[in-house]
Amino acid sequence: MRELKHQHEIAKNKATLFMKNGQINDYFNALLEMRRYKKLMVAVVAN
Repeated sequence: MRELKHQHEIAKNKATLFMKNGQINDYFNALLEMRRYKKLMVAVVAN
């Protein structure tokens, strides 16, 4: 769980950086990565 939170934070920071730099495609990819880690965290908590 701790590793998932860490990876989620990394993706979040990357998304923020891409948004500030105007890199739209990379920003959306980082958001998708964040969503994937969020789903995994929910699945871990549910089990």
